[in-house]
Amino acid sequence: MWLFLLLFVGAPLVELYFLIQVGSVIGALPTIALSVLTAVIGGYLVRMQGLNVLLRVRRAMERGETPALELLDGAVLLVCGFLLLLPGFVTDIAGFLLLIPPLRRALLLRYVRVEAIGPRRDDDDLGGGHRPRIIDADYRRED
Repeated sequence: MWLFLLLFVGAPLVELYFLIQVGSVIGALPTIALSVLTAVIGGYLVRMQGLNVLLRVRRAMERGETPALELLDGAVLLVCGFLLLLPGFVTDIAGFLLLIPPLRRALLLRYVRVEAIGPRRDDDDLGGGHRPRIIDADYRRED
């Protein structure tokens, strides 16, 4: 719950603070123009990288491979595009950082590595954590 509160209340307040600070230095109209410019440039870059990811997905599927990392890459690009469309400089910085392919790939590989390890389960019912428990049964519907 605290994460959502921080995300939906804290992030807009931080964005508003930086917009006011930049606006007081360069003026209101240049601040708005800069915000729109970052959205346009970011949208173009996300589109180009998204098409590149789409081609990589297509090549992986033609080779008979599962394009798992490519799909995750596309999902991160979707989040990146959303961040760049939001007005504000903090979200733009985060979006532009996620547009750097080596950084994005490193984050994805770290996420996949952490999720593949996952939480340790000490379930004796699972046969030492190696096999799923299977229950074989028959059923009959009675109306």
